[in-house]
Amino acid sequence: MTKQFHDHTLSADALDQVFREARSYNGWLEKDVSDEQIHAIYELLKMAPTSANMQPSRIVWVKSQDAKAKLAECASDGNKDKILAAPVTAIIGYDIDFHEELPWLFPHTDAKSWFEGDEEGRKEGAFRNSALQGAYLMIAARAVGLDCGPMSGFDSEAVDKAFFGDNPRHRTNFICSIGYGDVTSIFERSPRPDFEKFNSIV
Repeated sequence: MTKQFHDHTLSADALDQVFREARSYNGWLEKDVSDEQIHAIYELLKMAPTSANMQPSRIVWVKSQDAKAKLAECASDGNKDKILAAPVTAIIGYDIDFHEELPWLFPHTDAKSWFEGDEEGRKEGAFRNSALQGAYLMIAARAVGLDCGPMSGFDSEAVDKAFFGDNPRHRTNFICSIGYGDVTSIFERSPRPDFEKFNSIV
C-alpha cells in the first residue's frame, strides 16, 4: 500500500496540549490513572523510532502504595513526596542485552551480530534509545490527556536493585510521574530560547 502524503499539521489545540501548554508537574490531583490508560500510553510510545528497532526500554509502572514507598526511598528528598502523591510513576529502564530480542524485532537481517561482543556499545545504544522512548512516553501521556513530571533526582543503583534486582542487565534511565497535574504546583514557565540562540541551518 502506498502511503498518501498530507500537508496539514495537528490542530492548534492538540499542539497546545502536547507541547506549548504542557508543563512538568510537581503535584497531583487525587485522581486515578487506570491500567487501561497505561496500556494506551504504551501502545503509542512503542511506535517511537529506535536503532534497528531495538526497543531497549524496560518500563516499570509504579502504582501500588508499597511500590511507591519503595521508589520514594530511592529518591532525593525533593522528589519523595512527588512520587508518593502521583497516581503512577514510570521507571524508564533499559536492557543492555536488548540484542537478544533482535531476531524477531528486526528480522530483515542478522542485526543481533552487530552488537555481540560490544557491551559498551550496547550500553550506549540502549541508554540513548530508551531515552528516546521515554520522551515518546511523555508525549503519549499528554496526548491521552494526562500530565507528566519527569525526574532525575534518584539513586539509580538503588532503583535498579529495588525494581530490576532479578535482572542485573536492566538499568534505570529516568523516572516520570504521570497523572492529573495540580496547577498550583508549578512555577511560571522558564524561558525558552529563540531558534537563533542554539540552532543553525547549514
